[in-house]
Amino acid sequence: MYKLLLATKYLKTRVIAFVSIISVTLGVATMIVVNSVMAGFQTEMQDRLRGLLSDVAVMTHDTDGFEDPDQLLKIIHECQYVEATTPTVEMWGMMSFRVMGQEEQRPVRIVGILPEGKNQVSPLAKYLLSRQDKDLSNRDQVPEVDANAPVTWDLSATALGYRKDKIAYDRLRQPETLPDGSNSEPQVASETPLTQTADSGEGPLFDNPDEFRDPDEFQSDATPVDPTAPQPARVFVGSGLVSSPVRNRETGEIDVQAFINPGEDVTLTTLKSGTPQPVSFKATVVDLFKCGMSEYDSNLVFVNLEQMQKARGMLSPPDPKHPNDNLDWQKGSVTAIQIKLTDYSKAPLVVQFLREKLADMRVSVETWEQQQGPLLQAVEVERAILNVLLFLIIAVAGFGILAIFYMIVVEKTRDIGILKALGASSRGVMSIFLLYGLTLGLVGSLAGVILGLTFVRYIDSIEECISMIIGRKVFDETIYYFHQVPTKVNPGTVIWVALGAIAIAVLASILPARRAAQLHPVQALRYE
Repeated sequence: MYKLLLATKYLKTRVIAFVSIISVTLGVATMIVVNSVMAGFQTEMQDRLRGLLSDVAVMTHDTDGFEDPDQLLKIIHECQYVEATTPTVEMWGMMSFRVMGQEEQRPVRIVGILPEGKNQVSPLAKYLLSRQDKDLSNRDQVPEVDANAPVTWDLSATALGYRKDKIAYDRLRQPETLPDGSNSEPQVASETPLTQTADSGEGPLFDNPDEFRDPDEFQSDATPVDPTAPQPARVFVGSGLVSSPVRNRETGEIDVQAFINPGEDVTLTTLKSGTPQPVSFKATVVDLFKCGMSEYDSNLVFVNLEQMQKARGMLSPPDPKHPNDNLDWQKGSVTAIQIKLTDYSKAPLVVQFLREKLADMRVSVETWEQQQGPLLQAVEVERAILNVLLFLIIAVAGFGILAIFYMIVVEKTRDIGILKALGASSRGVMSIFLLYGLTLGLVGSLAGVILGLTFVRYIDSIEECISMIIGRKVFDETIYYFHQVPTKVNPGTVIWVALGAIAIAVLASILPARRAAQLHPVQALRYE
């Protein structure tokens, strides 16, 4: 009992013990907070990286694509773990649109998709802004489209109304021609063409009829028809391409200024297959999407697959006189097949199976993690290095405990001699200091766990208070693309951090405990 009694007495009466407890507490709390925030960032990033990517993708190295996608799909569906597939055509290009009378261009990656098929392999629907209950500024709004409705290229009622109003407004702004042939006011270009091909009954596929036009494929005559009809090509545009965050100076909140709204037209320019030649076509914006990953939101444009194939010359229409009628993507080429699996844990088996089956083709088969491998590995390495650096904080606390215990042994030399003279064994004296170190580690770890979990629980409120004190945002959503600090508490990590702190405290007390145990009572009491 004297061992526990003395260890408890030292813990209660010595102020220097509280210094050791505080150092352990702060080290444990820091590791819990940092690990929780890093895990939250990693989880959110993985979810967003995977959001618009399929589980597995079969991609060709040839820009001309697969000439027989049906045969490729049959091979893929031979694998029992394949749940759904969808073809795509991907190519770099440019998107241009008019903002306040000025032409704007954006480099983009144009992806031709089948909307419902894309939604089956990755949750495209939940990222479309018309189906969300939050706007670009994260403010509450009423969804325009039911979240469970099929994903199509049809414009919503709001988009159609906006398109009609804008076209009517643009027509009113067109100048009148005076008798001398001059304009009554400066020409204001309309963003929507007022003529459409007579055969298709819809808008022209190409922006400039005299440029990049195939005379065998399109007729040259055009007659005025309903100018409000959407273009045959329809697109989903990443919100980062056509909007910009602006901080409101009065409220401090982030407002998003959109340059393009659903219902307006944009011009896409890409390259034809075979010999690279530029080709441009107009497309109507059906919706904007925002997945929270800037790599996608500021880069991707989804267009209907058939129009993408036709623009790139990868699809031959059944009737040259009616180029926009009855387009069938199966009669053209595709550059990739995206795959959703019934069980993602079987992805390595699926990749191995497809690589063996498609060994004679110039294709690559990769999971979404392999496609984003460098980024995921960089985050994992960063997290590991940060853990090592933070663990050194607890190690420093351990060296502090070591120094404090050595001081206590020197100070209590006479007391140790008396204990041994009264019959205390060397092992008993050693146990006093080991128990003391264990108690410091337990108390410090418990306090650190409570402090760390409390900090994580109220981290957003703490961030607001710190931002108010220093006068600037600590966690700026315009930089991190998160409206709140993401956190994820892993119970296993918390347990290992606490056990590690306790172990360091015990290990730091071993050397002082051995020195105290080796003291001889006669030598300890010689000068008393």
